[in-house]
Amino acid sequence: MNTFFLGNTEEEMEFMPIIPLNEDGEGQEDDKIPEELALLPLRNTVLFPGVVLPITVGRDKSIKAVNDAYKTDKMIGVVAQKDSNIEEPGITDLSDVGTVAKIVKLIKMPDGGTTIIIQGRKRFKITSILTEDPYFKASYELMPDEMEENDSEFDAYVSSIKDLAAQIIQLSPNIPSEASIILKNIENAPFLIHFVSSNLNSEVKDKQRLLEINNLRVRAELLMKLLQVELQLAELKNKINNKTKQDLDKQQREYFLQQQMKSIKEELGGDSNDREVKEMQRKAELKKWPESAKELFTKGIEKLERMHPSTPDYSVVYNHLDLMLDLPWHEFTKDSYDLKKAKKVLDNDHYGMDRIKERILEYLAVLKLKGDMKSPILCFVGPPGIGKTSLGRSIANAIGRKYARLSLGGLHDESEIRGHRKTYIGAMAGRILQTIRKVKSGNPVMILDEIDKIGNDFRGDPASALLEVLDPEQNSTFYDNYLELEYDLSKVLFIATANNINAIPLALRDRLEIIDLSGYSIEEKVEIAKRHLLPKQKEAHGLKDYKFTFANKVIEKVIADYTRESGVRELDRQFAAIMRSLAKDVAMGTKLKDTVSEERVIKALGKQKYSNEIYKTGNPSGVAVGLAWTYVGGDILFIESSLSEGKGDLKLTGNLGNVMKESAVTALSYLQANAATYKIDPRMFRDKTIHVHVPEGAVPKDGPSAGVTMLTALTSAYTGRRVKPYLAMTGEITLRGQVLPVGGIKEKILAAKRAGIKEVILCWQNEKDIQDINPDYIKGLKFHYVREMNQVLETALLKR
Repeated sequence: MNTFFLGNTEEEMEFMPIIPLNEDGEGQEDDKIPEELALLPLRNTVLFPGVVLPITVGRDKSIKAVNDAYKTDKMIGVVAQKDSNIEEPGITDLSDVGTVAKIVKLIKMPDGGTTIIIQGRKRFKITSILTEDPYFKASYELMPDEMEENDSEFDAYVSSIKDLAAQIIQLSPNIPSEASIILKNIENAPFLIHFVSSNLNSEVKDKQRLLEINNLRVRAELLMKLLQVELQLAELKNKINNKTKQDLDKQQREYFLQQQMKSIKEELGGDSNDREVKEMQRKAELKKWPESAKELFTKGIEKLERMHPSTPDYSVVYNHLDLMLDLPWHEFTKDSYDLKKAKKVLDNDHYGMDRIKERILEYLAVLKLKGDMKSPILCFVGPPGIGKTSLGRSIANAIGRKYARLSLGGLHDESEIRGHRKTYIGAMAGRILQTIRKVKSGNPVMILDEIDKIGNDFRGDPASALLEVLDPEQNSTFYDNYLELEYDLSKVLFIATANNINAIPLALRDRLEIIDLSGYSIEEKVEIAKRHLLPKQKEAHGLKDYKFTFANKVIEKVIADYTRESGVRELDRQFAAIMRSLAKDVAMGTKLKDTVSEERVIKALGKQKYSNEIYKTGNPSGVAVGLAWTYVGGDILFIESSLSEGKGDLKLTGNLGNVMKESAVTALSYLQANAATYKIDPRMFRDKTIHVHVPEGAVPKDGPSAGVTMLTALTSAYTGRRVKPYLAMTGEITLRGQVLPVGGIKEKILAAKRAGIKEVILCWQNEKDIQDINPDYIKGLKFHYVREMNQVLETALLKR
C-alpha cells in the first residue's frame, strides 16, 4: 500500500482537507466545471475522485496549465501518461479517461519549483483535444459511476476490500497502524474504493483500468483481485524477513551457547580440541622417530595450541601432524629368511620364471647373512599378461612383507610423487608416502606399475621426481614437499614393471636393475592353464563342484587356434568364455561330460581365429620370413620383394620406420658391391626397380631385426632362387657383410615355434640366449648360427 496519506501529519492535514462526499462519492461543493479543461499529465500515478494528492509540477506546459487554472476556476483535468518514460508527451501518449480535480493549494518552492495539492472530483473522458499550446486543453464528457441498488454482492466486495487492506497494513512495517483505523471510519463505499485504489502498490496501467470501469461492483471485483496479489507479496516478504530474523537470532543464540560451552569445558579441564592435542602428544611420546621429526612435531604442536580451531590454518597444521604420527618411521615388518619356504611360495604362485625366482632368492640370502642391506630397484620388463604385477605380490608373501601397488600409468604431475606444498588448498603428501602410511610399514614391497607410461606436461616431469625415489644411494633422504622432512625409503623393496624398456627415460633406466620376462612357450602355457587359470575360472563361474577336465591336447588347441600372445591374459578370457558356455548347459539341465572335447571348445569359441597354414605353403622367389619383437611378444614378419622395369629405384612400403628403411638400403648396397659373388648381372641394379613390401601396412614396424631378412629377400628376387620353406631368421647386417646380434630372442623363438617354423637363422652371438631357454620348449627347432651374410644366403636359398 502506498503510505502517503497514511503518513501525513496533523499540520499537513490542515491544508489538505478531505471534502465531504455525497452519495456518489463525489464532492458536495457546487464546483462549476468549465466546458474546456486544461490537462495535467501525470507520469507515475492515477488520481481518483475524492482523493487528495500533492503533485510537484516541473514541465513548462504543466506549470502554465496549473497557474492559469488556479487563477480562474481552479479546476483542471488530471490524466495519466501511457508511458512514464516520455518527457514531453503527445496527444497519443495520454490516457482517454481521467479525473477532474480541484487545485486546493498552490505552493511556490524555494528552488523555483511548484507544488500543488489537488483533490479529485469526477471522472471524465476526453472527446477531443482542442489545443496543444501553450498546454493541452480538451473537451470532455463526465463519466458517472453505475451502481445497482441493494446489491448484496457489492457490499460483500466492499467488506472484503476493507479486510484485505487491513491485513496488508498489518503485514507492512512501513505503514503506521493508525491507517487501519482510518479505513474502518470510511463509511462511503465509492470513496473507500477510490481511496484504496489510489494507495494500491500496483502498476499505473492497473490503476488506470480501475478508473476506466463505470460499474462500481466490477471495479470493486478487480480491486479485490489486485489486493489479493499485493497481500500474497506482503506475506512472502514478511515470511522472508521473519526467516532472516530467525536465522540471525539462531546464529546469535548458537554463538552465545558456544561461548557458554567453552567456559564450561574450560572449567572441566579443556575442550575436545585440547583433548585432541593432548592425544597427539601422548602418541608422540610413544613414537620412535628421528630427532628432526621430533623437533618439527614439537614446533607444530606448540603452534596448534596457540591457534583457535576456527582459523583456516588449524586444519592444515593438524593434518600435517597427523601424517607425521601415522608414518612408520622406524616400524618394520620382520623378514622371513626361510629360503625353502620362499621358493615354495614362488613356485606355487608362478610357473616358470626361474631366473627371476633365482634373483629373489639371492636377495634373501644376502639379507639373511648380513641382516640389513639397501634394497635394489628391480624392474620387470616384458609383454602384457605374463604376471609381472602378480609376481610382486608373490615376492611380498614369500618374504613376509606388506604389499603395496602404485599405478604410474598416465601420471603427469610430479606433485603426485613429491607431494604439494602446504600453502596450496587441498595439499597432500605424495603417493609414495600415502602408500607407506596406508600399509603402516617402513619396508613394504611396493610395485611401481607401468613405469614406462609416465606422462610429462607443463605440471612437471614425474620421471625426474622418481630419480630420487629409485636411487638406492639417495632414497634414504627422500624429501616430500608436504612432509617438509627427509624420509628413509631405503628399506622399501621397489619393483617396477614395464612393457617397453625403450619408453623409460635413460636417467631412470640407469637406476633400475632390468629383469626381462619373456613370453611363455606352449608347454608353459599348458601348465599355467592347468594349475592356475582353469581352477580360477571354474570357481568364478560356479563350476567348482563339477568334475570335468581339459586334456593337454584341448588346451593346446585353445592356445594355438584362439590366441596370439606371449602372456596368458587372452588365454584366460578364452577359458572364461568356455566356462560360461558350460555354466549355461548346467543351468539348463544338461549333464556335463567328464572331459571337455575339441568340439565343445569350437561350440563355445567359434571357428579358429588363427592359422599357421600361411607359414607352411611354399613362397615364390623374393619372399623371406623374419622374426620380430613387439610389446606383446614375438611375431612373424614376411618381407616381399619384386623386380620390374625401371631406373634402378628402391621402393619401400609397409609403414616402415627409419631403422628398417636403413636396413633395406644397406642390404641393397651390399648386394651391389658383391654382385659378382652372387652371380647377379650388374645391369639389373641399373635397369630394374626393386620394390620391398612388408604386409599389414597399417601396422607401424621398426627395429634392428630385419637386416638379414631384407638381404635374403633381395637376393632371392635378383637371383630367382627361392627361400627354403619353414625357415625364419633374425639379425642385423653391416656393409661388410657381418651379421650382428639382436634382442628379444626368446619371444621370437617362441613365435617361430607357434607358427610351425622348423629352422631359424641367428647371429652366432645369440647362441647364449638359446641356451637360456628350456630345451623341452624348443624341441624340433634347428638353429643355424652365422657370422657373415654369405653363410645366411647359403643356408636360406635353395639351389636353382
